[in-house]
Amino acid sequence: MGLPLTAGRPKAGDRGLSTVEVVILAPVMILFILVLVGFGQLVDGRGALDGAARDAARAGSIQKDHGTAMAEARAAAEANLADVCSGPVTVLQTSRGFEPDTLFTVEVSCEVRGLAMLGLNIPTTLTASFSSPLDPYRRTA
Repeated sequence: MGLPLTAGRPKAGDRGLSTVEVVILAPVMILFILVLVGFGQLVDGRGALDGAARDAARAGSIQKDHGTAMAEARAAAEANLADVCSGPVTVLQTSRGFEPDTLFTVEVSCEVRGLAMLGLNIPTTLTASFSSPLDPYRRTA
């Protein structure tokens, strides 16, 4: 006994069904991939912000005076976050004073792109903080 002649052919009612499935599922899959990329940018922004806070605290902690320390901290944070933030980078000192044997703590924040690439204008401001001890052998010149 052989196979019936209609075994390999789709039934008349099923013809074109796979095309409809592709038309419906393709946009859903593309949207899912774009959402993953958007959240990936948020994770990347968080890592970059943590690194910028670390670098800003260290750059400020090796300076001789408070004014230079804040200027160098801002410069370090802005250099690290140039391609991550969509707005200005804010660097604030959260520690008290600038005395020897204390910590120099900064808080860095900015608005990251994140889900804006999907057309969702949800402001996503991330903040990171880091402390670095004031170097006892700070610059003297």
